[in-house]
Amino acid sequence: MDKTDMIANYCKKSGCVFKKNEKLSGYTSFKIGGTADIAVFPKNSLCFAGLMGLIKECGLKYILLGNGSNVLLCENHFCGAAIFTSHMDAVDIQGTKIYAQCGAPLTKLANAAKAHSLSGLEFAYGIPGTVGGAIYMNAGAYGGQMSDIVFMSSYLDADTLEVRNLDAGQHEFAYRESVYGKNGGFALLYAILNLERGDRAEIEAAMEKNMAARKEKQPLEYPSAGSVFKRGEGYYAAKLIEECNLKGCSVGGAEVSEKHAGFIINKGGASFSDVVRLIEHIKSVVFDMTGIEIECEIKIMEW
Repeated sequence: MDKTDMIANYCKKSGCVFKKNEKLSGYTSFKIGGTADIAVFPKNSLCFAGLMGLIKECGLKYILLGNGSNVLLCENHFCGAAIFTSHMDAVDIQGTKIYAQCGAPLTKLANAAKAHSLSGLEFAYGIPGTVGGAIYMNAGAYGGQMSDIVFMSSYLDADTLEVRNLDAGQHEFAYRESVYGKNGGFALLYAILNLERGDRAEIEAAMEKNMAARKEKQPLEYPSAGSVFKRGEGYYAAKLIEECNLKGCSVGGAEVSEKHAGFIINKGGASFSDVVRLIEHIKSVVFDMTGIEIECEIKIMEW
């Protein structure tokens, strides 16, 4: 039995989804990416750990993806396994705490919190990511961020296959950073978020206000990976890009959004190379005109 069949059999027995020669572009918000030998979708932490152990036993390379919303994937064929956490999306509320698996969408969490009159996740409503990805990069918007509400998390150490927990203070949170971003072998399994009691009508109003702002200011009608560049000390990257007259600048099918200069959009048929070349052009022009080196926020994955 070859390696692929071994993993396929494990998925069949455990109830996990298995796909062969799967196109990855359909799983990313940029709609860009090549194919992978196999794609697997574990349904819970136990299956995730079992699959990871089997993938390592088979000597396969792997990439870990949630909602594919903050990444740019290259278009080369990936000789290995793409592990998607999107089926690990269970959410449970106990008191003021939300227990969420890594693949739970942030909008699902925000809606669950609202239903129980819990405040603290209003900022996350409309962010097209998962709990795992959000904690990985300490996602934030509209005055809130994940570091404000993370109580603890549990992860699988991909090197030792041990499951460990982190308390709130062990996450090493910073702007768009966490211990997970610094340790690529830590695969977050689930997290507990600590919220506060609030007025449901006020929570809903804040969520709707944030969503309206997103629709007004962001090019949601086009595929993108969200805000491409990090905010720097004393400046906003989008403002610098706009001041450098780069709105509408394009390379192939990739374009700096006319609506929000911090977004690169896929106007149709954009390739990995188009986006990378446009990113480098933006960085070069901004540096030449302002002396500031802007840094990417999205994760560029190349193999």
